[in-house]
Amino acid sequence: MFQPTGQSSKQKHPKVKVLDPDIDYSKAKSVHSISSWWGIGGIFIVLVVGNITNYTNSHLPDGLRNAHLTHFPAAFIAERAWKDLKILNDFGPKPTGTYTNEVLAVDFLNREISYIDQLKNRNQQLVVQNQIVSGGYVGVYMNKSAANVYRNVQNVVVKLVGRSESTSRHALLLNCHFDSVAGSPGASDDSGSCAVMLEVLRVLSRQSDVNRYSIIFLFNGAEETPLQASHGFITKHPWAADVRAFINLESAGSGGKEMLFQSGPKHPWLIEAYARAVPHPYAQAAAEEIFQSGVIPSDTDFRVFRDVGRIPGMDFAHTANGYRYHTRYDSIDYIPLPVLQRTGDNILALTRAIANGDELGSTERYAQGYMVFYDFLGLFFVSYSADVGLMINLSVVLLSIIIPFLSLARSTSGTHGRQIRSETMTGFLATFLGAGASGVLCFFIGLQLDAIGRSMSWYSSTNLILGVYCCPALLCQCVVHLLCNRLFGSKTTPLSLALKVQARLNGVNLFWGMITLGITFTGYRLAYIFMVLILCSLCSSTLISMLGLQNTVHKWLLLHMLFQIVALAWSTQFYHILMNMFVPITGRIGSSINPDVIVGTLATFATLFSCSYLTPLLFLLKKTDKLIGELVAITLIALVLATSTHVGFPYRDDAVKAPAVQRHYITHTVRKFYDHNGGERYTDAGFLLQELDRNAKKTIEGIAMPDVVTPMREIPACDKELFCAIPFYSIWHQVLFENYWLPGPAPVVRQAVTVSLREKEQLSEHEHRLHLVLKGSFQCSLIIGPKAGSTLKRWSLLSEIPTPIEFNGQRGHFALLTAGVESEPMNITLDVRHELKKYDGPLVDLLVTTTHWEYHKEHTPVFNRLLARVPGWAHVVPSVAAVNSYTF
Repeated sequence: MFQPTGQSSKQKHPKVKVLDPDIDYSKAKSVHSISSWWGIGGIFIVLVVGNITNYTNSHLPDGLRNAHLTHFPAAFIAERAWKDLKILNDFGPKPTGTYTNEVLAVDFLNREISYIDQLKNRNQQLVVQNQIVSGGYVGVYMNKSAANVYRNVQNVVVKLVGRSESTSRHALLLNCHFDSVAGSPGASDDSGSCAVMLEVLRVLSRQSDVNRYSIIFLFNGAEETPLQASHGFITKHPWAADVRAFINLESAGSGGKEMLFQSGPKHPWLIEAYARAVPHPYAQAAAEEIFQSGVIPSDTDFRVFRDVGRIPGMDFAHTANGYRYHTRYDSIDYIPLPVLQRTGDNILALTRAIANGDELGSTERYAQGYMVFYDFLGLFFVSYSADVGLMINLSVVLLSIIIPFLSLARSTSGTHGRQIRSETMTGFLATFLGAGASGVLCFFIGLQLDAIGRSMSWYSSTNLILGVYCCPALLCQCVVHLLCNRLFGSKTTPLSLALKVQARLNGVNLFWGMITLGITFTGYRLAYIFMVLILCSLCSSTLISMLGLQNTVHKWLLLHMLFQIVALAWSTQFYHILMNMFVPITGRIGSSINPDVIVGTLATFATLFSCSYLTPLLFLLKKTDKLIGELVAITLIALVLATSTHVGFPYRDDAVKAPAVQRHYITHTVRKFYDHNGGERYTDAGFLLQELDRNAKKTIEGIAMPDVVTPMREIPACDKELFCAIPFYSIWHQVLFENYWLPGPAPVVRQAVTVSLREKEQLSEHEHRLHLVLKGSFQCSLIIGPKAGSTLKRWSLLSEIPTPIEFNGQRGHFALLTAGVESEPMNITLDVRHELKKYDGPLVDLLVTTTHWEYHKEHTPVFNRLLARVPGWAHVVPSVAAVNSYTF
């Protein structure tokens, strides 16, 4: 047979098989390419899904009214709870020790509970006790140790008696607090929770069936002081020994959904009960680990019940609209019926489930390990043990890497494994470098905005975050992918464009898989956040493989995008959770931390988390310059808005019913200094102004004009007085923040706490006992600074002495003393050791600060004029303080 010349040589050297006929991208575009407009289309999809998840995060059920009682006699009725909340709200601010808290609120609760008792079902039994309790403990918060002492604080305690009361007396505890901070009605924090508890008590008391176990309702009157009344209950109330589990209702925002953000410790049966009972789930184990890490400057009664009472429980809090938290805007105006209805539905169902379950009878038997738990957009709730979570995370990570690789290898008949591995590693490297580069870029933007005085431009207009930080982050990640493609990608790869992009996506799997396994093996449960993201990719790549769509034109892409919409729903809900939580917090963390760096970091993470499985798709675009240009344009527009227009002004009053205020504390102070013999050395007065956010100093300087404020560590008193004689009422926050002093005339202080020496006793050659008498029933603080050579060994306030706090080069022991109902004079003993034998000189300096909250009627004209200079977009909490400095 005739053979053409050269035919045999071609058979000896076969041509490499090319899967994509348009492999030379410099000459023609691949059939797998898509229109350049899909770049902006992808951004549009992200925004649409983000808006949907924002809606689901804020969507609430309709509130039931009294008219619905006919059809729902055993349901939570939001209208009744709202009426209770209205009464508590209208009392105004209710700091512990004030008339509104100790008389009006307590009387209302007792009266309402008596009505509930009168209308209860004849099968039910209610027992009511009013507890007035004194005590204390040493608390460590923000690495500062202090004594927390309370006198005559109040609790209203109600027991709905269960069937087992005569045999086991085990009980479930529900807790809220009706006190508030000064300057805030406390509608959400925490009167709304008390209104919910009243309605839950009302509903349960009217049902004919008696619960299996008793339910104790604790309405505590001293949480903000902090955590005092709950401590008094759990340590001194006779019913405390019966409590086997608790539900704590709190708020760190105003309205919205209540989140389950702490549970246990251990006791997974609580999460299982939540999963069975709650109709509207909203819970994240990640929130528990973030909160317990201490990055959020707040705490709840959960700590007392868990650490002091050794009781397992669940902690719920409203976290939306944190701008209104602890301000005058935390009022009923922002708490509609649906907020109470959703919380009430959940707490009523959960209370019924726990109070009638088996676990409450023997909780220790069910204390086995930790749970991973989370909801998906409130549609369904997922929970499993941490051990199961480890296996799930490991399996999903390994399968997400292996299945796509085998799938791509099979589509190339197993001949191009090396090229697939190379493209996978390129995808991993691009994702890794893109994450780092975008973080650096956003960090730089944050520094520059702060440097030009435009810090927190996104505070009240959070959509600016998308343009100022998210767009630059995405732009940077896209550019890094393009650079990595140019530097490490092969221009002569035998893989089609579709297979190349899928291999790059597998590199993204590898990136998130390493993070997931790293977090898992360090013992943190929040690895599920990344596992779910990887799971979406695993599902799409598995279906693509099963259907043989790896090298089809656009079919694989359609399937990938369908699952990425689910992934976007998952990731964007965390964007909203993070921003809703941390953006308002930046308004109360002081000025030492650049908030733009915090928000920029969160935005970088959220962008990577949401878009990492979309970024490699840019190689499918016929031209990438359109997408890059759009991202650059959006970034520039956002930066102009943030730096050059009113849109970038951080704060907002309530003109549009969405206040985002700057916070201020101003304390009109008189200070009196006494010598060792009790004679008055001198007296001065002025105003202390706290700097609570990055921009506060400018506002403070404007308020003080034409006078000039002095940083608190630079005032003349710092040269010779203990802790500069600053009127500290909360050492945890005030020592960390900057404060400013403005000299002025003395305030009107009709009553103040005083300390006098009753007796000095020699215990031994080196030890002395000081017998002091503290007179005055007000909130006050003590700072005890031992003199050189002296050491405080014991005191009568508590069984232990807190670790000294350092300030201005001095060391002192801090004690916060809170008085609820008026108290008798308090005898205090201090046992002090001096290094010299039979020393007869001064042993300690003692600073006592009395702080009067809600003291408006006694404000002087000068103080009122100063307060009038505070802008309308700011919230100010005024107080009057008297500082007495002694030497004993």
